[in-house]
Amino acid sequence: MIEARGVAFKYPGTAHLFERLDATFGQNEMVALTGASGRGKSTLLYLLGLMLQPVEGEVYVSGVPVSGLRDRDRSKLRAHHYGFIFQDAALDPSRTVLDNVIEGSLYRGDSRASARLKAMDLLEQFGVEPRSDAKPGQVSGGQAQRIALCRALLGEPAHLLADEPTGNLDPRTAETVIESLSERAREGATVIIATHDPVVIERCDRRLHLP
Repeated sequence: MIEARGVAFKYPGTAHLFERLDATFGQNEMVALTGASGRGKSTLLYLLGLMLQPVEGEVYVSGVPVSGLRDRDRSKLRAHHYGFIFQDAALDPSRTVLDNVIEGSLYRGDSRASARLKAMDLLEQFGVEPRSDAKPGQVSGGQAQRIALCRALLGEPAHLLADEPTGNLDPRTAETVIESLSERAREGATVIIATHDPVVIERCDRRLHLP
């Protein structure tokens, strides 16, 4: 479970994106974060994913307050318990597709051999295994997003956070991404998706709208 209690956030020199926000995201559910552009959907994802710290309030993971942890400890939590799918896939252009997928597992201390086997299975499952030796600049946008999904799923994280994961995808690829996230929620994960996509919103268990 991830909780936000009384959370407020603002970037320096700007107005608050939100104040005193309370929200709970449980196991076995997929939640859509909605709202107009600029209302803080991505920012809230980054707060819940421990990449930003609130200016007020607290984020709890499994009942434990985490916002005040040192960077090193928050990084460790992210590596072991989170999977992220960014809007632009955020693949390292200097690494191969396979190395992009397994990078996080090596940080967690997994063996390279086992990580490679799991990664190749995922890449095959999502139809991008033939691109495993390519660089990100050599794959299409839809392939890059499926590769990012493989990276997020590799460690079987308890929490999956996705920022507009279907924004630039064709309907067939979008369905693959949505169904994979939904399956992880059914298996016990907490899945949170920032989205404008009505198809994604319809597939989620509930919706948190940022006015």
